[in-house]
Amino acid sequence: MKFLFLPLLIAFTAPVFSKNFDDKKKEKANSAPRILNIVNFIRQSEPRDEAITETVLLETTHLEMQLLAKYKLPGTWLIQYDALINPRYQKMLKEEIGADSEVGAWWEITQPHVEAAGLKWRGRYSWDWHANVGFATGYSPEEREKLVDVYMAKFKSIFGKYPTAVGSWFIDSHSLAYMYDKYHIVASSNCKDQIGTDGYTLWGGYWNQAYYPSRLNAYMPAQTTAGQIGVPIFRMLGSDSIYQYDSGLGDGSSGVESLEPVYPRSGANRKWVEWFLKSMAEEPCLSFGYTQAGQENSFTWANIKKAFEMQIPIIDSLKNAGKINVETLSESGRWFKNKFPLTPATAVTSLADYREEGNKTVWYDSRFYRANLLWQGEKFRFRDIHLFDEKFESTYLRKAGTSTQCIYKTLPILDGYSWSTKTNLAGLRIVKIGADGKAVEIPCGNPVVTEKAANVLQVVCTAPSGEKFQIVFYEDRFEVDCDTKNKNFKWALEFKSAPGIELPFKMISANLIQATSNNNFAYSIVAKTGSFKKGASSDSYVFRIQPINNQLVINCNNKER
Repeated sequence: MKFLFLPLLIAFTAPVFSKNFDDKKKEKANSAPRILNIVNFIRQSEPRDEAITETVLLETTHLEMQLLAKYKLPGTWLIQYDALINPRYQKMLKEEIGADSEVGAWWEITQPHVEAAGLKWRGRYSWDWHANVGFATGYSPEEREKLVDVYMAKFKSIFGKYPTAVGSWFIDSHSLAYMYDKYHIVASSNCKDQIGTDGYTLWGGYWNQAYYPSRLNAYMPAQTTAGQIGVPIFRMLGSDSIYQYDSGLGDGSSGVESLEPVYPRSGANRKWVEWFLKSMAEEPCLSFGYTQAGQENSFTWANIKKAFEMQIPIIDSLKNAGKINVETLSESGRWFKNKFPLTPATAVTSLADYREEGNKTVWYDSRFYRANLLWQGEKFRFRDIHLFDEKFESTYLRKAGTSTQCIYKTLPILDGYSWSTKTNLAGLRIVKIGADGKAVEIPCGNPVVTEKAANVLQVVCTAPSGEKFQIVFYEDRFEVDCDTKNKNFKWALEFKSAPGIELPFKMISANLIQATSNNNFAYSIVAKTGSFKKGASSDSYVFRIQPINNQLVINCNNKER
């Protein structure tokens, strides 16, 4: 995804992936489908390096097609307008991809596209990655509709039908709703969560899998059928569930730890790839597991060949073993729409660490909120909690963005990246409260994760002193219980952030925390059982959540205020 000029990647031997899987995993862990899309998208030009010519880009796409054809794997080929009008790509896409593959739209805006719509091109090159010219957010809603109409008409004149899959690093809700309402697209995709990478910030969203977006904000999951666009957005690029979140922390922008074959530490690292796909195929995920493989042609075949040729046989072996379904983005979108009238709850679980540092993580996503748990050895904390509200309007909904950057965010209750420094990590930790009111963090390792129902995930971990903590995630709330035989044992969840961080909280009362986003959108969480205690200026914590009868229930639906 992110354009880097890398040396040739280290060669890999042909894998025999099935030998690395534990065949004794419970059948329940595989009861939900595990879906993988291979998405390669096509650019016509690469102005950042004169050595990357049209021929180099064309050959990269050709060789990607050959590799998928060798293993008879379906792929999704998303094409920019400037490449769409190139007869060489038209011929290739008609003659070389398999019958079970598809061609769709890649929604980066180029000079030929803009001029075909009767608009003036403002970019530095014929393709310019700056958000105010290279993405639909840089155009007015009326201009966006013209861009959609021109693309769809051209695509249909070439392929005889409209595309059903449209992907991009980000598509605004006006464009997406227009594509869905008028042209009936069935699937979309957007970038993984990141801060500042290439000037694009998407932060706090539905972490993985897919969601129905709000008609007011394509990055925000909707809570109702009336408020949603009826096309699922799948999260791209296969994020490292443990390490992607904190990658680049303290440096001002996120690094990349993903399945993209161009990155040496992750997608080009055989050990990482096997770990990542094993987690996706076998760990608890609730409704379904998902990831996306593939790479844009801008990285060139020289830089992705060895890693891509390592990944594809692994994917093929998983498919043949019945552990994953490899399908097109549109197939996944149709399945999602038939299965879920509203965004389902899903989970991403990684209870093994490929770096062997003892780290583990659990992500829970629903249409109301996301939450992340992280274990670093015996240390445990909530690393992230963001709320979702379909009424939170994007700044790009009604007008064009003028910045070269793009920012999409949701509603933070806990932001372990933005509210941390390298030496002071924000989080919500389980603490023991002494008689003097002082707190000591409780070690709580070796989590056990159980899918209790289609939308309910239970996490249990035990302290060395014997107390057992149970965290249960429901669609609209989470609960924390402590099982202890010590009647004098007092505990709480304690929130700390790095010093000097501006937090969004406007009021912390006994049963309510109210906060406000940067554009003054109000949101809150409610203690249905338990209470909030605000830290004094002399305290090291921001607030504590105190249980009643060893139980906490925190409502995250942003309705009860």
